[in-house]
Amino acid sequence: MPRAPKSGAPTSRAPVWRAVVALCVVALSLYVALTQTARLGLDLRGGTHIVLETKDSPTVEADAASTDRALEVLRQRVDALGVAEPGLARSGEKRIIVELPGVQDPRKAAEIIGRTAQLTVHPVTGESPERGGAEPAADGSRTLPDPDRPGNHLTLGPTALSGAGVEDAEALLDQQSLSGWIVSLDFRDKAGEAWARVTGKAACAPRGAPERRVAITLDNKIISAPGVNEDVPCEVGITGGSTRITGGFSQSEARDLAALVKGGALPVPVDVVEQRTVGPTLGADAIAASTRAALIGVALTALFITVVYRLLGALAALALALYGLVSYAALVALGATLTLPGLAGFVLAIGMAVDANVLVFERAREEYLGVRSTNLAKPVRTGFAKAWSAVVDSNVTTLLAAGLLFFFATGPVKGFGVTLSIGVLASMVTALVITRVFADFAVTRRFVRERPALTGIASTGRVRTWLARRDPDLVRHRRRWLAASALLVAVAVAGIALRGLEFGVEFTGGRLVEYSTSRPVDADTARGAVADAGFPRAVVQESGDGDITVRTEHLTDAEQRRVKEALAEPGGTVTVERDELIGPSLGSELRQKALIALAIAVAAQLIYLSARFRWTLAAAAVSAMVHDVLLVVGLFAWLGKPVDSVFLAALLTVIGYSVNDTVVVFDRVREARRRDPRGDLAANANRAVVQTLPRTVNTGMGALFILTALAALGGDSLADFSLALIAGVVVGVASTVFTAVPIAVALERRNPGTRPPARPGGTAQGPDGYSPLEARRKKERGTGAVV
Repeated sequence: MPRAPKSGAPTSRAPVWRAVVALCVVALSLYVALTQTARLGLDLRGGTHIVLETKDSPTVEADAASTDRALEVLRQRVDALGVAEPGLARSGEKRIIVELPGVQDPRKAAEIIGRTAQLTVHPVTGESPERGGAEPAADGSRTLPDPDRPGNHLTLGPTALSGAGVEDAEALLDQQSLSGWIVSLDFRDKAGEAWARVTGKAACAPRGAPERRVAITLDNKIISAPGVNEDVPCEVGITGGSTRITGGFSQSEARDLAALVKGGALPVPVDVVEQRTVGPTLGADAIAASTRAALIGVALTALFITVVYRLLGALAALALALYGLVSYAALVALGATLTLPGLAGFVLAIGMAVDANVLVFERAREEYLGVRSTNLAKPVRTGFAKAWSAVVDSNVTTLLAAGLLFFFATGPVKGFGVTLSIGVLASMVTALVITRVFADFAVTRRFVRERPALTGIASTGRVRTWLARRDPDLVRHRRRWLAASALLVAVAVAGIALRGLEFGVEFTGGRLVEYSTSRPVDADTARGAVADAGFPRAVVQESGDGDITVRTEHLTDAEQRRVKEALAEPGGTVTVERDELIGPSLGSELRQKALIALAIAVAAQLIYLSARFRWTLAAAAVSAMVHDVLLVVGLFAWLGKPVDSVFLAALLTVIGYSVNDTVVVFDRVREARRRDPRGDLAANANRAVVQTLPRTVNTGMGALFILTALAALGGDSLADFSLALIAGVVVGVASTVFTAVPIAVALERRNPGTRPPARPGGTAQGPDGYSPLEARRKKERGTGAVV
């Protein structure tokens, strides 16, 4: 017979697969981080500055409206090229400024984004060795060189399909023939029918005849003329609404072609009138200060969780360091662009990634205090199991928002969706896999088993001890909390209505002035001079041969002369090389797409939470999120702080944090309802708030350490970003208790739904909301948290 395990011995060991997965993830991340370099954004590295000018076409006049349409087409092309965080803005009536961070081949980029890119599909009506003309004849036909047979020319019939019918284009490796790269096209409904007609007619031609081919042209040049396969039925054609462009493309050629096709044709032609390299928008001093602040904040967070959770906290701090490695490697592997707000968001995500660890440790602490066994492995294992649902739900809601922002938005909002998704996935891997491997290994050591206090889960904790003495009933005064929340929202809305929002240059446009100095002036010195002249928020860059460009909003002629005089002190004689008005880089279409993406994301979160909880709780969570957003926006309105792309990223982070915090509380409510479906929601909600308050305080403190360091030491570039997030964290924690829970209770009492009877073996609750067993344990231990 096998011997029974000794008292206090571990009942199970961590599965080998978990340790193998953790090791593989860390090893792969380390390899990627050491072998690949990150793509830096325009604010950190600089990039290519291109000025385009629109021209009249035979059918469209180049004016402000057509230039705006061309700008949006260019934005889609740049996004398809894989350049994250680009800058595009209209300058004057007919010029477009394009800034591409870290582009290696600016001449090629200028050629691609400046092409008209008119895609058309034609039936082939014959072939000839003679050269024809690109311009269509009277019957709509034209003769162009055959790309597959040099010296041969194809006669093309009238246009059967244009690029306007292409819904999506993607560069793919040809998995069938392995002959190179192809471009996959997805057509819209009517365009798919037109493609079926032209291929169906070609399928009726004899094998080998030129009429069996279909020509795809780009700017009056045949890029592919494939023959229709023999298995395609005559007069039926290729259905399904998609096709492939073949032509022996390289990866870069296929990607460039997909970018042109996906972006669509420019409404008017454009000429490249200027092209040069520009320096970073942030100086070395600002970058160094932000890096120093980030390191200090992370160190304080690691020290805090180590003090609170001792050995397990130290292991979690190590896992968080690995989280930084994993997220950085994922960012590099995907080719995303690192910008200063993106880096700050990752640093903040390190603080928020503490949340999953804190959830697990608090659950393990409850389990251990409830049993007080010498077996530490079981409480830790139970802690991970019970925290799983809250971690998954909170991260899925954030991923829903991030994914929808990526697919429906453009520009910096799309880039934020990428970085947010990477951060969430990396935090889940490190918290639920790497931290668990460390914790399982630690608690099965004999030295640790004999000293349970060393783990940090054997102590009650300061917050839990305070709750035991106070035994608060926070839900009892829910009408007061709702009234206070409504008052705060009214104050915020009043600030927005009365003072308005101070939109940054990305939203409003402004003025761009280029100065030439007789003495060399570096960007940091120029920034200091411009800030001293009264423009601390101006974007200052080195440009061309030592020139300095200053971009800001609301710059009068007198103020422009003041900036010039300020630059004269370090730069000597200063002359104005260029002075022009520029439009917003976050244009109306981009803002509209961002708002649509955000609305869809909120709706998706509402649907998901309704499915996972109940519609009453989902509505309460979304209402609290809207409450938090209004308060942060209202705070910036009253303080006169700028609302720019950095603030937009902060606001999106606040949305994710707000929902995450509310989901953790509602997860406890759901758990109580499963235990006793007929229990009073107010009592369950109050108990959930009390149970999760230690986690809320510890998670909030971890995030605030980093944010405070960024606000105090990160310089002007991150001060407003940090302020928005500090306000969001504080408001998000408070709104869960004082807004989301009261709204949920009110909605539930008006819409109670159908409650099944308590399950056999379930526990009835007393008037205080606790079961008899829980009440007895609470009385015996004197703790306010149910264990």
